[in-house]
Amino acid sequence: MTRHSLIELDCILAIARRGTFRAAALDLGLSTTAVSNTVAKLERELGVRMFNRTTRSVSLTDAGRAFVDQVTPALQDIRDAMDSARAQQETPSGTLRINAFATAAREILAPLLLQFLQRYPQVHIDLVTEGRLVDIVADGFDIGIRTDDLVPSDMIAIPLGSARSHAVVATPAYLRDYGTPRVPPDLLAHACIRVRLPNGAAYRWRFEKDGEAVHIDVGGRITLDEASLARIAVLEDFGLGFFMESDVRDDIAAGRLVRVLEDWTPPLAPLSLYYPSRRNPSAAFRAFVDLARAFGRQR
Repeated sequence: MTRHSLIELDCILAIARRGTFRAAALDLGLSTTAVSNTVAKLERELGVRMFNRTTRSVSLTDAGRAFVDQVTPALQDIRDAMDSARAQQETPSGTLRINAFATAAREILAPLLLQFLQRYPQVHIDLVTEGRLVDIVADGFDIGIRTDDLVPSDMIAIPLGSARSHAVVATPAYLRDYGTPRVPPDLLAHACIRVRLPNGAAYRWRFEKDGEAVHIDVGGRITLDEASLARIAVLEDFGLGFFMESDVRDDIAAGRLVRVLEDWTPPLAPLSLYYPSRRNPSAAFRAFVDLARAFGRQR
């Protein structure tokens, strides 16, 4: 199958618009001979004449007129698409698709994602949160955000800050009424907000101290699968909860919640943004990566 280039179409449209091969050649920055040869080649391949030529004038044939009428809007769409793509290399615009687990998304939403959107109003972020690990390339994402130890080895990774940790918390009223657990096994005598994993299994609270790891299958009257719901239950004095420290940091600072077993919740791997190597990234992608690097250095 013969492939035609845009220059052949440009030649036809330029001649139709300007009325002569010479004027069309000047518009296109080509020689008159080059324009004539290009048109003649296309006519031979299509098997029709586009123009009636005399020594004094050039006019479209019926076939040429029908061709120009169909090609003109299609070629404009192509030009618009090319201009749009080119603009993305200059001004951040378009959509960035990001995949992250929910706790990571909550940590970076305000300080990174929303700040980025404020700087670049022509960019749209499509953020998908899920507990499972996904192949961001196969699933059509531009960027993934996970803990550093879960980033695939073939990806480019950017650290997003310092280490994180879990936090076990309860209200002052709950601890006053039921006592404070001192070691993880003490939790078995307390009401706890149970957590369900994406696969349906109950999450066993994980602790570590001095190289000793302990997993506790806590008990409680309610099982939830979303941290914001668990936080509400804890604030209502229903028991102890197990969170990412960032999810309850403000509550701890305000005295609404008290952290316990802190010496049993060591630092976790920090978050990283990651993406596959790409040769021609959009301006939006470059701007987001640059902001992420600065964000990571500041934390």
